[in-house]
Amino acid sequence: MSLDWSSDHPTPAPVAPISEARIDRAGGRVSVDDKAMINCRADVNQLLPLKYKWAWDKYLAGCNNHWMPTEVSMQADIALWKSRDGLTEDERHTLKRNLGFFAASESLVANNIVLAIYRHLTNPECRQYLLRQAFEEAVHTHTFQYIVESLGLDEGELFNMYREVPSITDKAAWALDFTQHLDDPDFTTGTPETDRAFVRDLIAFYVIFEGMWFYTGFAQILSLGRRNKMVGIAEQYQYILRDESIHLNFGIDVINQIKAENPHVWTPEFQAEVREMIKKAAELEAAYGRDTMPRGFLGLNAALCEQYMHFIANRRCAQLGLHEVFGETENPFPWMSEAMDLKKEKNFFETRVIEYQNGGALSWD
Repeated sequence: MSLDWSSDHPTPAPVAPISEARIDRAGGRVSVDDKAMINCRADVNQLLPLKYKWAWDKYLAGCNNHWMPTEVSMQADIALWKSRDGLTEDERHTLKRNLGFFAASESLVANNIVLAIYRHLTNPECRQYLLRQAFEEAVHTHTFQYIVESLGLDEGELFNMYREVPSITDKAAWALDFTQHLDDPDFTTGTPETDRAFVRDLIAFYVIFEGMWFYTGFAQILSLGRRNKMVGIAEQYQYILRDESIHLNFGIDVINQIKAENPHVWTPEFQAEVREMIKKAAELEAAYGRDTMPRGFLGLNAALCEQYMHFIANRRCAQLGLHEVFGETENPFPWMSEAMDLKKEKNFFETRVIEYQNGGALSWD
């Protein structure tokens, strides 16, 4: 079939030029001092000069962290899943609930980045990192599709758990409450109330969703991996954990920078509210742990996961400069440090970049 270039077809209308009114031709060049996290009037299209080098460094670390789920073989996992005696019923229940939570959660986080955070964060180097993070969230969603397809699981069951399983629905609904008004196209930052609403959203998704709720799931799957079960899934989760550590640290740096630039946001009342958010999130996660592990399995149970969540909640409070919400709590899973030491989240990604080239093979030693 050939293209018809005859004059019978209407000539496309010329593309209208960009309105000169949209570009300030007389505007001066952007300086570092012009830049700010929120409510910035500087040109967001001008990346340089960088003001927040830590944001650019995290973008580079994310790029060097690149991996794809299809690089990981699932053959051993498939054989184990199909084997009658490969996994206990409790392990199967935990795995399916775990996959069900993560399958939709990565999309919830990605949608929040694209629809809310990117729009209101007025710093170009931070936006550059957000673009990388959005891609990583897509890779994580791809990971769960790859796992579900490989194991031959019921797609409808797994990807609808966030609407059908109460312990998962409760967490998703809690998180969405913090972004409803940010979805309003007329919402803008610029007042103490709206600035605080934006910070609240950042805390809900970076500190709680990615920085707390994902960690129970990581512990569950990495625990199986340590016992040489579902090693392909465990390897993929370790890559996700590596990504999420940067996501978390980026979010905390953004929040703390906004606090420094906008002290009116961080009132004693708001600090108390944030501590209550973290406490409530830990309670929701404890309920999720009881649902996913009603009887537990070797080395892992709901009570230990609740203790782990208290440990992490206190850690997140410290990172935000808040008093802990639970009494002094020890980490019940010190072996998690083999994957990523929670006490060294800042330093973990300051090692040589060559260590994070592609998925390769992470050592379980």
